[in-house]
Amino acid sequence: MGTSCGTGAGLRSRTKENKAQIVQEVIKNVWPEIEAGKVKIVIDEVFPLGKAAEAHHAMERSHFGKILLTC
Repeated sequence: MGTSCGTGAGLRSRTKENKAQIVQEVIKNVWPEIEAGKVKIVIDEVFPLGKAAEAHHAMERSHFGKILLTC
């Protein structure tokens, strides 16, 4: 089995059906706001997966926005 890089916070324990419903609601209600520029996602830093320890240290210090790991 391959490595997955697409996980969502708080969704692991939900059923596949519930996850699908959440995705549809996001597409319907949230995505148009993002496309319209009404919602901005702030990314503080991006780290390759191999530097996960550095990303963890970045979370421990003061930061504003998301800290992302990339595959």
